[in-house]
Order: sequence, then structure tokens, then C-alpha cells
Amino acid sequence: MLLQNCKIEGHTQIQSVRILGELVTEIAPRLAKLDNEQVIDADSSLLTCALAEPHAHLDKAFLAERIDNPTGDLMGAINAMEKSRDLITIADTIERAERAVRLMVSNGVTAIRSHADVTEWNNLDSVEALVEVRNRTRDIVDLQICALLGWPLSGQVGASNLDLGRRAIQMGADILGGCPHLDVDPGGANIALLELAGDLDCGLDLHTDEHTDINRVSLEHLANLVISTGFKKSVVASHCVSLGMQTESAQKRIADRVAEAGIGVVALPHTNLFLQGRDSPTAPPRGLTAIAALRKAGVRVAVGADNLQDPFNPIGRGDPLESAGLAILTAHMLPDDAFVAVSSVARDVLGLPVAGPKIGAKADLMLTPTFNIREAIANMPSRTLVIKSGKIVSSRLAVNF
Repeated sequence: MLLQNCKIEGHTQIQSVRILGELVTEIAPRLAKLDNEQVIDADSSLLTCALAEPHAHLDKAFLAERIDNPTGDLMGAINAMEKSRDLITIADTIERAERAVRLMVSNGVTAIRSHADVTEWNNLDSVEALVEVRNRTRDIVDLQICALLGWPLSGQVGASNLDLGRRAIQMGADILGGCPHLDVDPGGANIALLELAGDLDCGLDLHTDEHTDINRVSLEHLANLVISTGFKKSVVASHCVSLGMQTESAQKRIADRVAEAGIGVVALPHTNLFLQGRDSPTAPPRGLTAIAALRKAGVRVAVGADNLQDPFNPIGRGDPLESAGLAILTAHMLPDDAFVAVSSVARDVLGLPVAGPKIGAKADLMLTPTFNIREAIANMPSRTLVIKSGKIVSSRLAVNF
């Protein structure tokens, strides 16, 4: 494939980009067409790395019209879901999750990590549904499934939940997740999850400290645990909201340990801005982790959307550029930094290869009719072309698939 007349950040001239197989192989102002090469005129649109959604809950997508969260907080959403399990079938979950995936792909997303509820109430239904969605959409998106275990997880009482985790990985989930901060013993839950991941030889992506209580920070324990055990698989801590409530010195100390442990962090402004801070009638906290302190320490910080129109977040467009915009407004990120947080850094946190308009990079790309990245985030125009692994997966151009 040959993309002509592309605008690329860092280049002063319009460029042509050649894709061979799954990789970008040439970039130059002018490239002659090769035999049997598909040529696409970008019409001076901006060519960038495709987007990634590092934290989704596809099994819950589009449930807002069906399940209410009258209190608007985290436990209200959790309780509303558990009371409404009889309204949700595997077939229904497949339909909603696939609809969400295809919406995200049309918005430039070529990689998604979705958590799937694995609890005594939901059993393995969500994993079964998302495995089917992964099979249906594997040509257009890299979909990773994280088995989100219920609690408790530590001690004898946690044995049944850990067993569900084993069965979820056997069924096709890629990694393990959980919510240690909701456990009666957060440290014990961290240990149990790390040990189970070691036994199953898989990575971890934990819902960590999704609250604004300054007195509860299990992230530091997780980082110390990863360092002391020498755990080699990927570890991601999502949310980490209470870190944002700490003193500057505490943030630095914890961020340094997180960086040393190699833990990736996913900030989730969409859902946490909606759920958190409701108990503070004046100057409510922003419900975000300490993004600046983490990035300064060298931690890979991605930005995700979390929930999509469900009891945890009643809005959302399935577009990471919306998440980037929220990061700019609420975390004071600059536009270029916010963009990489939903693209290249998000891919890195997900363990995916480098992509974008760079020679030797994987050809996961998108075209946006805009002047630059800042304007793309500000206006969120439709993506006119989305390419995954060198193949067109969504297009508003007159091209042949």
C-alpha cells in the first residue's frame, strides 16, 4: 500500500508512506508506485499512530439505558450491576461488546484491553462472550481479555474466586485482574493475584486504589511486591486515584517505586471524574491519579476511557481522543503528551509493538482530516482511514478493501 499526500508531525513537507506487509518501509516526499500496489490519496490529512483503548469494560457497554445507578458512585454502580444480572445474557453481551468494538475501530482504535467480570454472580459468562467477540473481530482489532476477579481473594475464603481466575485463563482470557482495594485485605489480595499470575504464567492488570481516601494506598505495596518477588510478566495498575490525594513527597516516593517495578499506570478520567469525589461538597477532588509525578519518575502512563455508557459512566463516544481531551483539561497534560497517552504509550502498556508513521514500525495507522494533533483532539473529526497491520479496517474514503 502507498499512502500519498500525508501530513506527518515533525515533517515540514507532505510525505508519501509505503507499507509492505505489516510494516512501514519507506517515508519520503515522493515515492513512485510499485506494481500491484494500492495507492491512497490522503489529501493532506494527518497520518498518525492508530489509537489504543487500554482499559475497557466491553461486557458492560451500552447498559446505561437498562440499568440505573441512582447514587452515582462506585458501589452504586457495582450493586446496580449485581442486582440486574438477570437482565444480561451471553448473547446480549456479545451484541453490545461487538457493537462497542466496531465503534472504537471506526474511531481509529486497533487495540483494546477489556476487563471481563469473573465473579460468583457472573461466573465465566463475560469471558465466554468476549472470547466470541475477539474471534469475530480479530481481523480488525487486537482484543486482550482481562479476567476481573471478585473478592475476597486472600486466605481460604478467596479460594473460589482464585479458582474462577484459573478457569478464565483456561477459557481464553489473556491476563488476570482484580480489585484489591475492595478486599478486606488489599495487601493479601495483591499477593494472591501475583502468585496466581505466576502459576498461570500471565500478566496482571489490577483496579488499584479506585477511591479518594488519602489513608489507603495499596499501589506502593504492589510495587514493592513486584520488586521483591522479581515478577517478570507485565503488571499494570489502573485508576490509582488515591495517589493523587497524597503529599508531593509521598507521590514522589511511590512513583519512584512504581517506575522501579516497571508497572504501567492507566489513568481513567471519564469514569473516575463521574464516580469519585461525591462525598466532598466543596472543592471535590478530580478523581485522577498523580499523572505528573508518575511521568516525572519515568512511569509509563496511559489514558483510557474505562466504561462506555453504563452504570459506571453514562456517557462516552468510544473515542480515545475524547479521553485525551479530558486528560488535557483535568490533568493539565499538553496535547502532544495526551495523544501519545492514548496511542503509543497505551500500546506500550499493553505490550504491543511500536506503531505509527515510522520506518520499521508496525502499520497501525489512522488518517484524520485535521491540521495537527491539538486540533484533532479539540475537534475530534471522523477518522477517514484506519489501518491495522497494514490492512484497511475502516474507511470513509473511496478505496478498495
